Amino acid sequence: MGASDFDEAQAARFARLALDCVHKEYPNKIAHSMNSDADVKPPRELTPAFYGCYDWHSSVHGHWLLVRLARLFPQAPFAADARRAVGQSLTAANIAQEVNYLNAEGRAAFERPYGLAWLLQLAAELKEWDDPQARQWAATLHPLVEAVTSRIGGWLGKMENPIRIGEHNNTAFAMGLMLDYARITGDAPFGKLVEARVRDYYGKDRNCPLAYEPSGEDFLSPCLAEADVVRRILPQAEFAQWFTAFLPRVDLEPTHVPDVTDPKLYHLAGLNLSRAWMLEGIVSRLPVADARRKPLTALAGRLRQTGLDSIKSEHYEGGHWLGSFAVYLVSGRGLK
Repeated sequence: MGASDFDEAQAARFARLALDCVHKEYPNKIAHSMNSDADVKPPRELTPAFYGCYDWHSSVHGHWLLVRLARLFPQAPFAADARRAVGQSLTAANIAQEVNYLNAEGRAAFERPYGLAWLLQLAAELKEWDDPQARQWAATLHPLVEAVTSRIGGWLGKMENPIRIGEHNNTAFAMGLMLDYARITGDAPFGKLVEARVRDYYGKDRNCPLAYEPSGEDFLSPCLAEADVVRRILPQAEFAQWFTAFLPRVDLEPTHVPDVTDPKLYHLAGLNLSRAWMLEGIVSRLPVADARRKPLTALAGRLRQTGLDSIKSEHYEGGHWLGSFAVYLVSGRGLK
């Protein structure tokens, strides 16, 4: 299934994964810093907009999934349910509490950078949707967006080295989402900061150890994520030269998930999906005559199919988040 054959029936399947979890409070894994007994509360009171889907970041990109699919398939039967779910979450009162929670003492690292980057991706999706309700949601979400960009800006301004792992803390993946947000919404100062840090972190990198990937619980490729963010900031010829030095050879195969009931091992299904879209992003920035385009495109196709085949709604360990990764891939989200 590629972007060209992504249809309403397939979209409905992924929409259902998000609809089944965005307001499902339990099971829940919270990364919660408590300052007093007053902070002993259920997730729906701590973060009332984004409390479902097992954890905060999955709830955020579950909402992004619903917005994106309702935007792409406005007449689909699931679109009305998606709108109702998003409207239930994105209220002024809920977002005010989200801001209070984010800014409270002891939460400087909350969902940084992965969840915060997805929050900006949600804002970008709403910005691009020419719809009265979407504009209302964007305005409601704006105070949280401002708090997030302020938090990220302060963090990037003082962080001297990138984080090169295959899970949530990876900076390259997050900064790709951040750059797309900045360009879509016209947030030039934030975009300038992120782009400068991408250059600082990755501009001189060479010979990324792709053979060391994946680690046992990766859902992101540190090497491909880095190339995918660098292609966003370099001219085509310069990127092709940088990529040659950075990854002289791309040699990998789809990963196998040894136990789909294990939430960490199920990360490997997401790795196939994210590797596929990162390769597509890299190919999109290579010159048309570049000999690497054909084999990298074929590899992306194998990764795509393996990743999509592994998504099973009955396994909540992956169903609560893999739908977002699948939609990001098959709808070509990062390729504009």
